[in-house]
Order: sequence, then structure tokens, then C-alpha cells
Amino acid sequence: MAGKPNVKPARPWFSSGPTAKRPGWSREAISTELLGRGIRAPEVVARFAQGLKLTRELLQAPDDWALVYAPGSDTGAVEQALWNLLGPRPVQVLAFENFGQVWATDVRDALKLEPEVLTAAWGRFPDVAEVDPEADLMFPWNGTTSGVKAPGGDWIAADRKGLVICDATSAAFAMPLPWDRLDVVTFSFQKALGGEAGLGVTALGPRAVARLDQYVPERPVPKVLRLRDAEGFDRTLAAGSMINTFSVWTLEDWIDGVQWGLSVGGLPELIRRTDANFAALAAWVGRTDWIDWLAERPEQRSTTSVCMKIVHPRFLALGEVAQRALVMRMKALLEAEGAAFDVEGHRNAPPGLRVWCGCTVDAADVEALGPWLDWAFAEALAE
Repeated sequence: MAGKPNVKPARPWFSSGPTAKRPGWSREAISTELLGRGIRAPEVVARFAQGLKLTRELLQAPDDWALVYAPGSDTGAVEQALWNLLGPRPVQVLAFENFGQVWATDVRDALKLEPEVLTAAWGRFPDVAEVDPEADLMFPWNGTTSGVKAPGGDWIAADRKGLVICDATSAAFAMPLPWDRLDVVTFSFQKALGGEAGLGVTALGPRAVARLDQYVPERPVPKVLRLRDAEGFDRTLAAGSMINTFSVWTLEDWIDGVQWGLSVGGLPELIRRTDANFAALAAWVGRTDWIDWLAERPEQRSTTSVCMKIVHPRFLALGEVAQRALVMRMKALLEAEGAAFDVEGHRNAPPGLRVWCGCTVDAADVEALGPWLDWAFAEALAE
């Protein structure tokens, strides 16, 4: 049985959402000057506009894209895009993990459209040869619950007729995004930079803005999701105006994370940190016989929400209920030691482990995590 390691991760937060705060974060760093002010006060609107400006700079979004805030984190941002944009063309959804399946269900049941759903088994990406450039496409860039990411963007037609709506919440600020092949990119504060939950961002490319200007959905769009006014796209939203009352504290916490990202070297450095974290975890997987990747193909393995399956014969001989119980026992052991928090797989994914390796995590902590996973698995298996 593996002995208890001597070194613990200094920052043992590996949750895939909300993710770890940036290194050095403290509540004292968060500006409280505007707390308690009216959400429409000029100073508050200007601060929200500043948040969008800094976000665009760090994300390296093109100048002709419009960024707007969305209530409800990335879920709200995705729903905002779906409710406002879909309808005039056929719809395809890539459903290769939990959230793609959720978006397919919403398009069918809530929007009353008839999407073509392109599926894949857990650990795989759908066959992109089936993607129709004439149709609107909805897909997650990175499968947060499966550990599978898109194989680049060359499979998306440059001369497409439909819009491409990309749920990028666990890819933004951590993976390169091909902006010329996407029309909508959504993400949440609580993922990439460890922000507080509740707010998301919907980034709209020129083709998406043109759709908003020209297309009026037949369905009634809930107020908190509306992107249109009487003239088309409500451009005040891209200037810091808010649909409803958003949290100023959440916004200030987000700005703190974005400023940190800019201060350490911007997007290239955030991607480098993410890749270094993934490499540290990959080294442990490579030398560990009881664990393997859930994502089958190396080029499709997520570098942020890294999902792994347990392949030990005694574990595989258990039923699914017992397998999940063993994983949760590992979680309990790790958290009781303060060695790692929230490393269990998503509840709808196959039983296994999931470790967030995004840019706010330190590679040294990922390296320290491996021996603790060995210890917890040996302890749980022996009980």
C-alpha cells in the first residue's frame, strides 16, 4: 500500500468550477469602492465597460466582435445565444459529453426546433465530416465532463453559411481559439480565471450581430436573455449596460483575475501555464498503472478539465454504484487531509477522476497531487 506522502499541494483546489483563485488572491485586493451603488450609476456602468475592455484584451478577441455580459454564468450565455439566434436555418449540435447533451435537449424541447444531434461515446469527439456548413452549429470546444477537446478548428468551413456557436467556458484563456471559424463564443467568470459564479460573457462576431439585426425570433425571449431592442442588436449591452442587476463584487473579482492575467504575460502565458500543469499530470498518468485517460486520442485530450478513468482490475470488477462509492471515498480521504479538493468526476460521466489544470493552478501543486491520488486510491481499495 502506498504510504502517505510528505508534501501537500500548497493550493489544493482542483475543482472544474468554480476553479482555483489566481495565485496570491486575497479579498483585500478586490475594490469595494462601488459596492452599494446603483447598477445604472455612470461610474458602475463605466466599470462594467472596463471589465469588457480588459477581457477583450486578455482573450485577444477581434476588434469587430461585441462582448456582452450574461446572467447565469456560461449556462446563461449559451442560452442567450440559442434563444436569440437559432431558428432561420437548420441546427446541428455536437453532443459528446454532458453539456452538449443539455444544449441539444434545450434546442429541441425549449426552442421547439429539430436539431440534428451528432453524438460520440464518452472519450471521443464526433465525426466532423458530418458537420453541415449550411446549418447553424452549437458545440462545446472543451468537454468539461469528458476531458475531450475539439481537434482544432480547421474542420469548420471558412465559407460557412450557418453560424457557429461555441461554448468555450473551460477553454477560454487556456486554449487557442480560431476566431475566424467561430461566430459566438461563450464563457463564465467561474471557470478560466477562478472568478465568482453568476456572470458569463457572450462574445458575438460580425455574422452573429448581423443575424441579430435581421432576424426576429418567433418565440418570446425571456427578458434576462434578450440581445435585441426594437432596431436589432442592442448595442448598449456591448458598452457595459446590464440586462438586470449584476453583482459588482463579482465584476471586481473578475477584473482582479483579468489584470493578473495581463500582468503575468497575457494569453500566451496563461496557455503556457495550462500546458505545464497538464504536462505535470500527464507525467503522473504515464507512470501509474491504475489510471488512464478518459479521452482516447492524445490530440483531443483537454488540458484544463482533465478526466481520467480507473483501470485497476479490482475496480473494473465492481458495479457502477460501488465504483462511484470508491471514488467518493478517495475524495473524502483527500479532503480530510487537506491534500486535494473536488477531484471526483462529473456526476453524469463514467466513474473516475477529474483534475482542473487551468492557468490559476500551479504546476508544483499538480506534481504534488499525484502521490496523494496514489495514496487515496490504495486506501480506498483496501477498505
